[in-house]
Amino acid sequence: MLQIQQKELNNVVVLELVGRITIGRDCQELEWKVDELSKAGKKIIVVDLAKVTFIDSTGLGIFAMCSGKLKSVGGELRLAAPSQPVEQVFKLTKVDSILSIHATTAAAVAAVPSSSASA
Repeated sequence: MLQIQQKELNNVVVLELVGRITIGRDCQELEWKVDELSKAGKKIIVVDLAKVTFIDSTGLGIFAMCSGKLKSVGGELRLAAPSQPVEQVFKLTKVDSILSIHATTAAAVAAVPSSSASA
């Protein structure tokens, strides 16, 4: 089961995920959450992956799709602090070359241009 907790840092939405990102309802809930935030005008979303223990191809697809949707409205999806197994999947599938991945949540939030978020 995947748990999603939402908070804001410097006007940037941070979604903290806990658990596994795999095929099924959990992935859908993540997609719906990003859609909901995008429709509410949140353009920069950081996903904290520090407590995610596993990701499958469905999870990778969800991140790619959410990233594309946010880019289409002038936003960006940033992934932060992937655990070792998750980071390995990103590297093996070369997803790390198409998504913005940061070592820490703070680094992902700090990378936001000042024009996009007010500090």
